[in-house]
Order: sequence, then structure tokens, then C-alpha cells
Amino acid sequence: MATVKNDSEAITDINITPMVDVVLVLLVIFMATAPLLARRALSVQLPKSAKADRAATETVRIELNLKREVLYEGRRLSLADLDRELKRLVELQPATPVALAADEKLPYGDIVTALDTIKGAGVKRIGLEARR
Repeated sequence: MATVKNDSEAITDINITPMVDVVLVLLVIFMATAPLLARRALSVQLPKSAKADRAATETVRIELNLKREVLYEGRRLSLADLDRELKRLVELQPATPVALAADEKLPYGDIVTALDTIKGAGVKRIGLEARR
């Protein structure tokens, strides 16, 4: 036989479903508005200087051709001379990026040797050039 519940009994269970619904709605609202708030960053107009150091932002170019010659800014160098030049460059301007351009038919080992020389000189920003 089924028993009928009395209306006078108190409910002792806590129902957290409405609280979870509210938290999820707030989470969605914050996730939607956060990117919009990040775009409202301050726009700063930097002053211009006639004597700004432009050499620090210029990329140094190293080329490897099919004759296995190393060209540093158009000058033919050996790997030992390249190492000395790059160490001097890193001392003067440590943040200068270096771009390595190598012929596509050049053996992979030659490119790795050049990269090792560049990294060994202390260059932190190295890029590989490619054509589109």
C-alpha cells in the first residue's frame, strides 16, 4: 500500500540546480564580454626621434649558395669568420634578428651546420627565408 506524504514535513534536501544555472549564465556572460573589454586598450602615440637606433631593428641576412659559400650581408666569409662577425653583432645588438637563406638544392647538413654556427654565436632570433 502506498503511503501519502504529509504536507507538514519539511524538505531537508538542498537543491543546488538553480545556483548552478545562475553560475553558468554568469560564466557565459563573462566569457562573451572579456574579449570586448580587452580591445579597449589605450592607444599610445610614441614620440619620434631623429637619432633612434635603426640598426637594431634591421635583419641581418646570411645566404648559402650551391657552391657552399656563406655570404654575410653580401660578403663571402668562412664559417669561422661568420662566427666572429655574429659574436661581434650579438655584443653590440643582442636583439638583432638573423635571416638564413639557403638554396633549395643544398644538402640539409650544410644548412644545419650554418644554423649551429649562428646559434653558437649567441643569436636568439633566427629566421629561415622562403619564396612564395
